[in-house]
Amino acid sequence: MIVANEKPLDEILRMLKGYSKILVLGCNTCTAVCLAGGEKAARELAAVIESKILLDGEGPYVKAEVVERQCEPEFLQDHIEDWKFFDVILSLACGAGVQTLASLMEDRPVLPGLNTAFIGSYVGEGTWSEMCRACGDCVLEFTAGICPIARCAKRMLNGPCGGSKDGRCEVDPEKPCAWHLIYERLKRLGQLEKMAEIIPPKRWAIDRRDAGPRRRTRRAITLPSFLRGFRA
Repeated sequence: MIVANEKPLDEILRMLKGYSKILVLGCNTCTAVCLAGGEKAARELAAVIESKILLDGEGPYVKAEVVERQCEPEFLQDHIEDWKFFDVILSLACGAGVQTLASLMEDRPVLPGLNTAFIGSYVGEGTWSEMCRACGDCVLEFTAGICPIARCAKRMLNGPCGGSKDGRCEVDPEKPCAWHLIYERLKRLGQLEKMAEIIPPKRWAIDRRDAGPRRRTRRAITLPSFLRGFRA
């Protein structure tokens, strides 16, 4: 189970500045369950964005859609051609969903609308590759939808480290260098200038991995204390 928090509205509006056709894409599984990224959240956020952003005196075209899961390509592939109509996609999925979508939308920016808080892994017969460390302070906006915290062995925020060779990581040559992947994707997007932007130090206090199991409560929907424990 993945839990995510909404990014502040001013941060979202800053990311979307200059784009005229915006898709707000919800995810109908984990982030919908935690009331951050489902269909209702996508529609409401799209309406707010449309009312807040002005381009030459007019608002942008903003559309809200939702898919069952953004972290699995099979739920996305049938929509890729339609989504190319948009200049940018604001994803209301977890960090893994943002990156999965970014890998399929090679010529469109995919921006994070949420901060992934933590991930509870399913333990079964399958195998998963970690794409998001759930640090709670997402930087995928700057790194072309590829997480340097999870996918760089050194967690370099302003890479590359200089030790990679032929696009492979010096720590584990079996794995690609995350910053090589970031560079190649920024190049395809025509956004190489982002390589020169300095990402500030992470707010690691948000992570709180040394304080035991983490919990998030949506206070606005929590039942009053005298009703807890009762079932309809």
